[in-house]
Amino acid sequence: MKKHIGSLLSSYLTRRKPISKSPIFRSFGQNYLFTSSTSHSLSDQVITCKAAVCWGLGEAVKVEEIEVEPPKSSEVRVKMLYASLCHTDISCCSGVLGPLFPRVLGHEGVGMVESVGENVRGLKEGDLVIPTYVGECGNCSNCRSGKTNLCLKHPLTLHGLMPDGTSRMSIRGQSLYHFFSCSTWSEYMVSNANYLVKIDTRTLLSDASFLSCGFSTGYGAAWKAAKVENGSTVAVLGLGAVGLGALEGARSQGAATIIGIDTNERKRERGKAFGMTDFINPSESNKTISELVLELTGGEGVDYSFECTGIHSLTNQLLQATKAGRGTLMVIGLVDKPSLDINFLTLLLGRTIKGCIFGGIKSQTDIPLLVNKCINKEIRLENLLTHEIRFDDVEKAFELLKQADCVKVLIKI
Repeated sequence: MKKHIGSLLSSYLTRRKPISKSPIFRSFGQNYLFTSSTSHSLSDQVITCKAAVCWGLGEAVKVEEIEVEPPKSSEVRVKMLYASLCHTDISCCSGVLGPLFPRVLGHEGVGMVESVGENVRGLKEGDLVIPTYVGECGNCSNCRSGKTNLCLKHPLTLHGLMPDGTSRMSIRGQSLYHFFSCSTWSEYMVSNANYLVKIDTRTLLSDASFLSCGFSTGYGAAWKAAKVENGSTVAVLGLGAVGLGALEGARSQGAATIIGIDTNERKRERGKAFGMTDFINPSESNKTISELVLELTGGEGVDYSFECTGIHSLTNQLLQATKAGRGTLMVIGLVDKPSLDINFLTLLLGRTIKGCIFGGIKSQTDIPLLVNKCINKEIRLENLLTHEIRFDDVEKAFELLKQADCVKVLIKI
C-alpha cells in the first residue's frame, strides 16, 4: 500500500531532521509515494550528518559526524534510506582500489533526492533514486556501440572525488574521499546527476539497494556481457549475491543446465531459488573443479562459466571447465592481485576470457528494466536478504558477512 508523504517531506525540509526517524521510513518493506516540495530547499546549506568512515588500511569502520556540502552544477544531494554491503566495500578497506583515506564507504543503496544543483534535468526533490558507479550519456562512441556499458563521457571513477576533482564531504575540516561516484554509507551524499537512476516508487527499498551493484553485476554478466543463449550450459563459481545473480540471469536467458559451485553446503537450497539445476561442493571431492564440471557435462564442459569469487588461482579451473573451441569464461569477481596466470594451451584451444564492470548493465537503460522485473515478481530479491542492521551498527556488517548463512546485509540509514 502506498503512503503519501508530501506533508512529511515538507516538514522535513523545514526542520532539517533526518527522515529516517519517522515511523513511515523505519518500517521495512513498505512502498512510498514521493512528491516534490521546493518551498524550503536546503540546496545552499551544508548538512551535518552521520557517515561510516574508514580511516586507513585494515582499520575498522567508524560512524562519525561529517559535513556534506550542497550540490554544485549538475549535482544532486541525496538522503540515503537504505544501503547494503558488497565485498567491494571490504576490498576498499584493504586498499585494493587504491589507498585513499579517510573515505566514506558504500556504493549500494537507495535514497531520496534532497536537493539539486543547477543544470540538473530529469531529477527533482523527492524522487527515489539508485546511485550507480557507471554513467550513460547515450551519445559517445561506447554508448552507441552496443558492445559496452563503459561510457566515455561519464566513466567509472577510482580517484574518490567528484568530476571536478574535489570532495563534497569533510570531517573536522579534513576532506573525505567518496567511494566511486557515491558514498551510500552516509545519511546524505552528493553525486553527479548522471550517476543516479530515478526508479519507480513501487519498488521495495531492499530490492533497490541490492540492484545497485552485486546482484545486477551477476545478472548482467549472463544477460548483457556473455549473452547466454537458450539451451546453453552454464557454471557459476561462488554463490554470493553476484553468483546468485548470474544464476538468475542464466535462467532468464533460457539456459538448460545451470551448475552452482560453492564450498558452503547451505548455498545448495539458496541456489535453487535462483534457477540452479545442479550443485557442486568441491570440498566433498578430491577432484578439481574443472574435472567435476566435465564429469557433470559428459566430458564436454560448459558453454559459459562465471568466476564470482575473486580467487585468482581458480581462474584456470573455470576456463578449463568450458568447451574447447567455443567456451567463454566471464571474470566478474574483484581480485586482490593485478595480474593472473593463465594456461596458454587452454586459451589457445579456442576458449575466451572476458571481463565486465557492473555486468555490462547500462545504468539508465537497463536498471529500470530490472526494477520492473522486481515489481512484477519475475526476480525475487527477498531471497537475498539474510540480515538487517541499524546504521549505528554498520561495523557489524563485516562480521555478519563471514557467517555461513549470510548473503546480503541490509543497512537502515
